[in-house]
Amino acid sequence: QVQLVESGGGLVQAGGSLRLSCAASGRTFSSSAMGWFRQAPGKEREFVATISWSGSSTYYADSVKGRFSISRDNTKNTVYLQMDSLKPEDTAVYYCNAGRSALTQRVYSGTDYWGNGTLVTVFS
Repeated sequence: QVQLVESGGGLVQAGGSLRLSCAASGRTFSSSAMGWFRQAPGKEREFVATISWSGSSTYYADSVKGRFSISRDNTKNTVYLQMDSLKPEDTAVYYCNAGRSALTQRVYSGTDYWGNGTLVTVFS
């Protein structure tokens, strides 16, 4: 069983920054790719960023490239998402993933490991 707990969301003005955290427990975190996804109101969940188990490889959605940065600390079983130059269209619930979705950079419709999400609201 894997538990993922996101934190760091909040209300921020456009152009501002937030740093999300995802604390993992329940299995060997350091051997798993990890990812961030988001779901805006009325829209499907979408890929944001993913990082390999070692942290040496990262991938981003085109919409966040150059503004968001994913990182991880395997000693703390935590993955981070630094979000800069935020835009109103970044408003969404952000979810952490430690399963097939992170590996494939797309939402897996079967059983997968998700946190409960943290809400990010960007106002202009």
